[in-house]
Amino acid sequence: MVRMNVLADALKSINNAEKRGKRQVLIRPCSKVIVRFLTVMMKHGYIGEFEIIDDHRAGKIVVNLTGRLNKNRYIVLTTSAGIMDHEEARRKHTGGKILGFFF
Repeated sequence: MVRMNVLADALKSINNAEKRGKRQVLIRPCSKVIVRFLTVMMKHGYIGEFEIIDDHRAGKIVVNLTGRLNKNRYIVLTTSAGIMDHEEARRKHTGGKILGFFF
């Protein structure tokens, strides 16, 4: 089966694990976009640390959850300067396309 949107699958698995009260979630396959999106989430304190596991296939990511989803809303954009949240993009006066959001 071919995955059409890897980022959407990763965010859905994080959301489902958060609703179930889990402390960790395993995301696979790994991609650069997912890692950068998780870095933005970690910077704002919505998730804990995450570890990238290289299994010489598609890779895996183990994310530690903190139970902090549903606080503030952040929009994550992809810009020419990289992946960043909407506040940082506004400070840098850059625009881009919306990758996703978390709250």
